[in-house]
Formats: sequence, structure tokens, C-alpha cells
Amino acid sequence: MNEQEPRKGADWHALSVAETAAALKAAPQRGLSAEAAERRLVEAGPNRLAEVGRASSWVLLARQFKSALIGVLVAAAILSAVVGEMADMVVILAIVVVNGALGFLQEARAERALEALTRMLAPRAHVMRDGHPLRISAETLVPGDLVLLGSGDTVPADVRLVSATDLSVDESALTGESAAVAKALPPVPAETPLAERSPCAFMGTVITNGHASGLVVATGMRTEFGRIAALAQSIDREETPLQRELGQLGRTLGAVALALAALVAVMGLLRGYPFDEMLLFGVSLAVAAVPEGLPAVVTVTLAIGVAAMARRRALMRRLVAAETLGAASVICTDKTGTLTRNEMTITRIELPGRPVGQSVEVEGSGYLPEGRFLVGGAPIDPAAEPRLSALLETGLWCNATRMIEDGGGPRPLGEATEAAFLVAGGKAGLAVDRGRICGEVSFSSARKRMSVLVREADGAVTLHVKGAPEVVLGLATRVMGADGERDLDEADRTEIAATFQALAEGGMRVLAVARRKLTGMPDVIGEALEKDLTLLGLVGIIDPPRGEVADAMKLARRAGMRVVMITGDAAPTATAIARSIGLDAARTVTEADIDAMDDAELARALEQGAVFARARPQDKIRIVEALQATGHVVAMTGDGVNDAPALRQADVGIAMGIRGTDVARGASDMVLTDDNFASIIGAVEEGRRQYDNIRKFVGYLLSSNAGEVIGIFLAVLLGWPLLLLPIHIIWMNLVTDGPTALALGAEPAEAAVMRRPPRKPGSRLLGRGDGIRVAILGSYIALVAMVLFQEVLATGGTVLHAQTLAFTAFVVLEKANAFNFRHLDDGPFAGLKRNPWLLVAIALALSLQVAVVHVPLFNDWFSTVPLTLFDWGLVAAATIPMLVLGYVTRPLARR
Repeated sequence: MNEQEPRKGADWHALSVAETAAALKAAPQRGLSAEAAERRLVEAGPNRLAEVGRASSWVLLARQFKSALIGVLVAAAILSAVVGEMADMVVILAIVVVNGALGFLQEARAERALEALTRMLAPRAHVMRDGHPLRISAETLVPGDLVLLGSGDTVPADVRLVSATDLSVDESALTGESAAVAKALPPVPAETPLAERSPCAFMGTVITNGHASGLVVATGMRTEFGRIAALAQSIDREETPLQRELGQLGRTLGAVALALAALVAVMGLLRGYPFDEMLLFGVSLAVAAVPEGLPAVVTVTLAIGVAAMARRRALMRRLVAAETLGAASVICTDKTGTLTRNEMTITRIELPGRPVGQSVEVEGSGYLPEGRFLVGGAPIDPAAEPRLSALLETGLWCNATRMIEDGGGPRPLGEATEAAFLVAGGKAGLAVDRGRICGEVSFSSARKRMSVLVREADGAVTLHVKGAPEVVLGLATRVMGADGERDLDEADRTEIAATFQALAEGGMRVLAVARRKLTGMPDVIGEALEKDLTLLGLVGIIDPPRGEVADAMKLARRAGMRVVMITGDAAPTATAIARSIGLDAARTVTEADIDAMDDAELARALEQGAVFARARPQDKIRIVEALQATGHVVAMTGDGVNDAPALRQADVGIAMGIRGTDVARGASDMVLTDDNFASIIGAVEEGRRQYDNIRKFVGYLLSSNAGEVIGIFLAVLLGWPLLLLPIHIIWMNLVTDGPTALALGAEPAEAAVMRRPPRKPGSRLLGRGDGIRVAILGSYIALVAMVLFQEVLATGGTVLHAQTLAFTAFVVLEKANAFNFRHLDDGPFAGLKRNPWLLVAIALALSLQVAVVHVPLFNDWFSTVPLTLFDWGLVAAATIPMLVLGYVTRPLARR
């Protein structure tokens, strides 16, 4: 059996335990024999998921050389070798190798960091084999194994439950449902949705309460986790916008280089020039047309940006994805843990008989017991309010959860809703002695309540009850009012039911709390005790929004980005959270609504600002595709295996680093190390800064190369000697222009970078206005170099002197030209202190040029001669019009 195949077989949730055991040929009490397990392991293969999105080292290395620009550089190296310029060939190939190494090292480092984050699947499992309990590697589980599960365990495979006691499972990684799901043994209909298959537990989910045993029905890629992982693998990645734009640029430059080289060679031959000389001229033009340093500069700039993103808690797995995030026009985000804290918190308490508007509000969020109790905005002392203390105390008694420290603060071991009661009790300064518990009637999905018997100091016994409001209210006959206990009448019931409905519609999970005084210890502990209860009140529990999310939402809107919330939670919860964080929620769309919509209706719902609840993996993919079809660049966040296909389909997939599954992280382009939505907005700003800076140094490099091409071409056209030698061009393109371009890549973000909309999909890296500006600035550089070149020859100077002066003019003017590309809103020298690297790069380039011109050893290597002070003065004077021309042409680049 192939491990890669999706699961095929029975609808295990629709079969009884006996039918499941018969289908698997398994013993639901003793488990498999060792021989049977070994035989089935050979047939089924290891119980592990195929890695999604993980590239081997060879694949990582190979994709660094797929760029069209790299192809152009290789072609230039071959041309250089053909004409005997071996030094040029070596230098160009070295650049290709260095560029590939830089990209490979950065992406490999991201992969290693990702592996360090992998902690999702349990490595060990408890099983029964031959009637004996064993602890084995989870990878060796096979269909038919009897697995033993307890609180805190990660389910190691898909199982059909055989026994279950008070079992609740956190399935948020699989279904997106934030609340733990109660499990039961009776089969359910075959068409039951995944989130409601109560007789089954699924690989990668976590036991939050109770204990159970179950028969393994699927392992590896045949589990529900594996099925979605396979779906993620089937989606091919498309090129990012930057990759497409740089690819187009590379092809254009290659075509221009070849055309110019051929044109110059033909013109020279028609004029009677020797063939070897014309071939050298052609190669010089081809080399001049290609900015050899551009791939390396792009790679290094992206790598620097990736490091900056890592400081903002965003780990980029692909270099080019950083820039793509800056182009995102829509962010599709999960709710639980990304927009919210993933920490269930009691925020509201309703005590019976209190006037409207006199609810008890509870401050604070998360699992730290810090916060006040407020009524009407004024703080109250819980100790002075007996009803409130009684309610909180009962919540502490009806509680099997405990808090543990894991280095990052307290976290619950058990049910998240019970943890909310622990924290609320801690805020009130309450604690209970669990040694006084003398009996318990456990929670079950059928009963929807739990009860605990506690022995009092006087020998009496109190029954404490917590559960679903409609159930507890039905068992109550009395209510705790402001003046003590009294009978519960119909008006009370109507009022309490209305309060419950209002809390639920506000997106809260609502529980009722009650108690009953007994005269002594009952002979039989069971459901018969759960009657004549005194209702203490209702509590509203919610997973609160992160504090910084509302501001991040405002920043996203100001930056022209839309946020679409897609969650597995119920519609009221999704709507309430959306409103609390300032997210426009014109309507809430459920899975049934999506099924009823065609693509056009779904697109309209997205444009109207829909929030999506109860979303399934296929719904998320469809939403992403609908947005992409209407021209949006989509970033998608997720943490569960159910998110992996959509993460891969999106232009930028963003996985959660803390609670994210290995499958989700493997399908992503970026991993948030703090699981915080606000970190995405920070990463968007960094991505926009990167794109702006890439535009700046591409424009700078192309204007420099344009000057070289125009100068060489016109010199040949006019019958002059060669204006520049190939070694001069390589020197400028790599040694002097490269560091300057890198420094431009380090420019800080423009002040308005997050106050403008994302660039339109399909927009060019450099527009028509940019092209005109590049041509104007390049023409000025060429004109100055040609005038100086001809002036030397006209006054009796040597060709070597003329070439050296033209060479130096190109270098100096190109350095001055760098200031023209710093930004478009201020003057060329504004804010220089924010980027000292530009001054360092220019000073370095000019110092090296002085050495090339005046150091005898370099004179031989570069075919140069020393210049006079007058020569240097002429070149320096030409930089002033260069800066003026750059300032005047800024509106072209803005357009």
C-alpha cells in the first residue's frame, strides 16, 4: 500500500465499535499481536506525514540559478571567453556563483529555523499489544492497533473510540474550532461533518480532558491530517510578482545586449574595421548593457530584509516572498490565536436579579490572574458580593484543569474553559482545597454538565454544578437573589433565557453555575442528585482579541489592504470578534452559504466585506482563488493542517510558529514566530520598503548602464576609438556600482510607505516614466564622458589618457547619480544620516577609482594613466548638473 495515497475505506464514525473491530480484524480489548503489527507495518508503511513544501538542499541551490538575469550573465561570460577576455569571464562567473551561494545560504538557514519549530506530532504512543500496555514510537502504529489516550496526549493516528470517560479533544489544528469537542461512543450518520464526528479522534489533535481507548483506523497520509497535506502538495507554486518582473527585465536586457552587439559588429565591418576589433566592440556593448551586479544586489537586499523581518518576528522561508508580502492587497486570516490570544477568558458574569446594565465585567485577559471586577464601570470587591464569590467558588470546585509554567507564562493542562474559571477565581483571591471533594458526576456530551460533591466543615455536603445554561436551568428550582435564595419563577426563567441568548449572540461561550446543599453524604452518587438546584448565575467566556490587533487593522486599512477573517468557529463568535477589532463585517458567511454560491456570488460577498465562519479547507482555497481571480495579491494565515492547501494556494502563505502544525509551516512562505497578526503588518511594511529599494537600485544601475551603452554605441557610430575597455565596464558594474546599489537597498522606509495602496498586480518594476528618466540621466553621463574623451584627443592627448578620463567620468557621475534615486519626496541629500552606508559606499568607490588611476600596478591591469588635477576638476564640475537633472526629472518617476 502506498503511503502517499489518501485514506480510502469505511466511514468509521458511522460504524459501531464491533463493526469497526470486525472490519479491521482487531481485538478491541487485547490489541494486535506483535506479529500482526509487524506485518501490517510492512503493508501500511510508517505512520508519518510526507513533508509538505520542504525542498532538498539541491533543489534550494538549483532554484537560485533559474533567473533570466543569471542566464544573461552566463551568456556574457561565454562571449567574453570567445574573444579571449578570460579575466572578464572569471569575474562574471564568480558573481553568478556568489549570488547563488547567498540565496542558498539564506533559504537554507530559514529551513533550519523551521525545523527547530517543528513540535506538533507526538513521537511516542501508548498501545495495547498481546494484552499488555506498551509505549512505542508513533511511527510504528498500524491500523487495528488499540491506542490508550489520556489528558494532555496528542492523538498519534486517526482512531475510532472504543471507550471514553469525560473525553474532550482540542481539534482546532484540524477543523479550526477553538473550543474543545466532547466525544462519545455511539456512531453518527456517514454524512456528518468532520468537526461533529464524536466517535472518532484524529491525528494531531490534543486530549484536553478525560481518558479513552481507540482502534487505529488510518495512519500517515491516509489520516485526515494526511489527506489535507496531500491536497496542499498538489498545488503548484506560481512565480512571485518580483520574480516575473525581474525575469522580464532579464529577457529584455538579454535581447538588447545581443541586438546592440550584432548591430555594432555589422556597422564596423561595413566601415572596414577588422573583425577581431568589431567582435571586441560587440562584447563590450553586450557587457555594458547587462548590470552584472543586479542579481547579487537583489539577493543581498532581500536577505537583509529577511533579517529585518526576523527581528519583527517573521521568518521568511523564500527570499522573494518578502517583497510579495509588500504587494499584498488582501490578508485572509484565521481568528484563533492570530487575531485573538487563544486564551479563553471570563469577561462577563450575570447574577440573577441584577438590573439591566449591572452585569459584572471582568478585566484582564489571558492566563495571568490579574484584573478587576467592575459594575457599571466602578470596581467592586468580590469578597463583598457573596453571590459573586459563591459563583466563582463553584467554578473552582467543578474543575479538573491545572495551570503549569512552560517558560512563557502559565498555560492550562486541561480544558480552556475550566482554565478561565481558575483565572477568574485567582483574580478574586479565591482558592479551594480539592482534598474535600468526596464525589463526582462526570461531564459527558449527552449530559452537558458536571457535578462535584464537597464536604463542608460542619459535615454537610454541597453539590456544585456547572454546565450548559439550558440544561442547568431546567434542573434548578431556586435562584440566588440579592436578598438570598428564593423560588425560581417563570419570569426569572424568561429573563435568564434572554440573557443567555444575548451573551451567545455576542459571540460568547455561556455556562451556568448552580449548587445544592445536602444534609449529608448520599448513599448513591449519580444524576439523581442533580435536582432542586439553586442557580448562581451565568458566565460569558470568550477568546479575547489581542490588544494590538485593532491598531494593526487601522494600519492595514490606511495601507489600502483588506482583511478577510476565515475561521472554523460559529457565526456569532466570528461576527462578535470581527466587530470588536474594527473589522467590517457586512455579513457572516457559513460553509452552507459558500456551497450555495457560485464564483460570482462569492466574489460579490468578498467585495462587500464578508466574514467566514465554519470554514472548511476547500472553502479556504475557493476564497483565495476567488480573490486572485479578481486581481488581488493574497496573503493567507493559518496554523492547522486544514489551512495548508490554502497557504500553498495563496501568493504568500503565513504559518504560525508557536501553535502551527508541521504541515502548515511546511506549506508556508513565512512563519510568524509570535503568532501575532500585528507582526504581519510590520512584515508588509518591510516588504514594501524592499520593493521600493529594489526599484531605486534597479533604476540607478540601468541609468549607469544606459550611459555606458549610449557612449560606446555613439563612439562606434562616429568612428572613434573604443570609449571604454571591457575591464572598465566590469569594474564599474561590479566593484563601484555594486556596493552603491547595495547601499541604496539599505535605505529606510519612506514616510508614506504605509499610507499608499498596494501596487497593482502586473505593474512593471520600472514604468514608462522611469524608463524616460533612466534614458535622460544615462544620456547625460554618456555625453559628458564623450565630450571629455574628445577634448583630450583634440588637444593632442593619447587614446589611453582619453579612455582613462572617460572611464573616471563614468564612475564619478554614476556615484553622484545614486543621490537621484534615494527618494522622490525630498531632495537628494535629505536624511543622509539615516543611511550612512551610502556615503561609505560612494567614498569607497571613489577611493578605489583614484587607486586604479594613480597606482602604477593598477595602471597596467586596467590600461589607465594618471589624471591631472584639472581633469579631476572637470569631472567634479559635471556632477552639479547631474544632481540638478535628477531633481528636475523626479516627476517622471512618480508617474
